[in-house]
Amino acid sequence: MDLLFTLLATLVALGLLVTIHEYGHFWVARRCGVRVLRFSIGFGAPLYRWYDRHGTEFMIASIPLGGYVKMLDEREAEVPVEQLDQAFNRKSVKQRIAIVAAGPLANFLLALLAFWVVAVVGLTTVKPVTGVPEAGSIAERAGLREGLEIVAVDGATVSSWHDINLRLIRRLGESGTLGISARELAGGEPQNYSLVLDGWLRGVDQPDPLGALGLTSWQPQVLPRIGQVNPDGAAQRAGLQVDDLIVRVDGVPVNDWVTGLVPLIQTSPGQPLALEVERGGRLIELTLVPDGRESDQGLQGFAGVGVAAFEWPDHMLRRISYNPLLAIPVAAGRTWDMTVLTLESLQKMLTGLVSAKNLSGPITIAKVAGASARSGLESFLSFIAYLSISLGVLNLLPIPVLDGGHLLFYAAEWVRGKPLSERIQAWGLQIGLALILCIMLFAIYNDLSRLGG
Repeated sequence: MDLLFTLLATLVALGLLVTIHEYGHFWVARRCGVRVLRFSIGFGAPLYRWYDRHGTEFMIASIPLGGYVKMLDEREAEVPVEQLDQAFNRKSVKQRIAIVAAGPLANFLLALLAFWVVAVVGLTTVKPVTGVPEAGSIAERAGLREGLEIVAVDGATVSSWHDINLRLIRRLGESGTLGISARELAGGEPQNYSLVLDGWLRGVDQPDPLGALGLTSWQPQVLPRIGQVNPDGAAQRAGLQVDDLIVRVDGVPVNDWVTGLVPLIQTSPGQPLALEVERGGRLIELTLVPDGRESDQGLQGFAGVGVAAFEWPDHMLRRISYNPLLAIPVAAGRTWDMTVLTLESLQKMLTGLVSAKNLSGPITIAKVAGASARSGLESFLSFIAYLSISLGVLNLLPIPVLDGGHLLFYAAEWVRGKPLSERIQAWGLQIGLALILCIMLFAIYNDLSRLGG
């Protein structure tokens, strides 16, 4: 059932993104007087098709990995004389640029709409209040301590841990000073803290920005009660079950999941731990041998369990919502920030500041789609917005085969006053196709490596 839900969430997300992208091309092409022959969602054999009054074929195909808009074009087939004025290749270079650019632009507009809906509907989030920083960490050396609410990072206002993470990601691989403003939870004027970075997380696979700074979030006492047991994990092999309450580990009382149980498991990879567990009103004894896995901190123990749901105090929660008018600049700001972040991340991957192993493929996208859909409408819409921005940015890269490559050819034609030779364009398309194929294979390899880890 989980797999089916994940597949459904992925199809909904990708189907929406592809439809909006191709509709951008379609809508502008129609208004430029181009005859559209086919509008297809997916590739391969048609599952369902219909025609509109203009004779355009609309199709849902069997392979849901993209889509396309097929236009009348003399380069692809002979065009009747009476329809030459409707051929794409007969339009001015400015019109062709507009048609090609409309697809990525539609993706940015979709992201803007999704962020606007999230801003209007609103969401409840946990206030970004610090826990005890790790001893000797960057955060501790800067003077940060428990009980401070972070209000700004590098001068940008933040209202949640999610906002903070996005700001920190922009500093990956950099050296210099990271500015954090924080105030007492009870109120008062914010104080500024300077965190010194030196090649921070440069080239690290799957970086953990908060953990690398030594920042922790304040949490209420969380009983060490099991809420989820992963199949084939160490906890399942030990006989742990959902709703079990872990009372002691190696004879030592444990009364908190975060500060008590997790450190014991992480520091015991491959070592047997004697558990005393309360189940159904009686105590039983089990032996847990945590699996070991590599992390930024070295080999750590991993049990394959999740904590049972717990409630946050009301004073630690924040409701964020805007009226429809104020939500417009908020959505525009988020769209702009995510676009800049995507471009900066690509630039850092090319220069080695960020590991290329962070590049994700369809498997990771599917996992995130399923997880965000389970988390609720706001989370799923935010995921769609992020993915739509990524699709828009990637499509604008000046790589032949992508929209950005076509725009590069048309820009050259505009400057030269005539198109590039067919030979040069053919070479560019072959190089672009090879490059895109290599990137796709590398992204899938990264996905499989994460599954293996």
